[in-house]
Amino acid sequence: MSETGGWTNPDQPRSDLPPAPPPPPAPAPGGGYGKPGVIPLRPLSVGEILDGAVQTMRRHPALVFGVSAIVAVVAGALDLASSYWFLSDLPDPGQLGPAATQEEQMRFLSETFGRLLATLGVTLVISLLIRTFLAGFITVVVGKAVLGRPATLRESLTELRPRLLPLLGLTVLVTIIVAVASVFLIIPGIWLWAMLNLAAPALVLEQGRVGQAMKRSWRLVSGSWWRVFGILLLTGIAAAIISMVIEIPFGVGFGFSASSADVANQSFGSQLLAALGGVVAETIVGPFTAAATALLYIDQRMRKEGMDIQLARSAGAAQ
Repeated sequence: MSETGGWTNPDQPRSDLPPAPPPPPAPAPGGGYGKPGVIPLRPLSVGEILDGAVQTMRRHPALVFGVSAIVAVVAGALDLASSYWFLSDLPDPGQLGPAATQEEQMRFLSETFGRLLATLGVTLVISLLIRTFLAGFITVVVGKAVLGRPATLRESLTELRPRLLPLLGLTVLVTIIVAVASVFLIIPGIWLWAMLNLAAPALVLEQGRVGQAMKRSWRLVSGSWWRVFGILLLTGIAAAIISMVIEIPFGVGFGFSASSADVANQSFGSQLLAALGGVVAETIVGPFTAAATALLYIDQRMRKEGMDIQLARSAGAAQ
């Protein structure tokens, strides 16, 4: 696979590719074309997709966890700062007293809701930016890990850089589409979420445009919706369990010692401890989720487009 065209959309062949690629190696006895990287080059099982995500993290631990930790620390610090800024001086509901008028109660509720909404908005924006970058970066690393190629920080960032803004635009567009669909009915939102979930890895690896990436995801998921949705759901459940297990030790005593205190009224130290737990969890869960999604995209291409042959050619040429 060439660095620029190996993942190209099959409907748009590139003129810079060699006119006669080398033939793939003979299929392995058990099917497929061997395992040059983190996955065998054949349609994958659910276990192989999840294991491939873990193997990618194990094969490039410094690169994956280093970048993920930096991203998680930045996101955690910004999230903590926004929460402290908006909620640190939030009025105590006990100050209203039983004699508070309806106007005072409504003013308190309005101010509280406004600050909580502002905090939520800032958190969502931060999460969107951070997760978009991390997903794109991990997708680049997965693209190399599948072929057993080395991945460096400079090369991965160089490959991702021209895709970063389109990837952000794609993420925002898909988020809006799914959110609007979910407002009317939950089912259409879930359906569209699965149909468009492979657009991000398609955009990064195929280096197309936003609209092309959405069409590619739609085509790859069509006819396999339940399988794609099931794997995405399983990945999300596994990530949530891992995250919860990691965060529990950091949350001991957070929010339970005070009788009716909420997050806004916790000490800064307690919030800092909880944020640290979130950083540690995100450092592990973020790359796992992104890698599993990228491998699901590759699996769908092998199933529908015979991409295992193309990958075998590329792996053979790289040796």
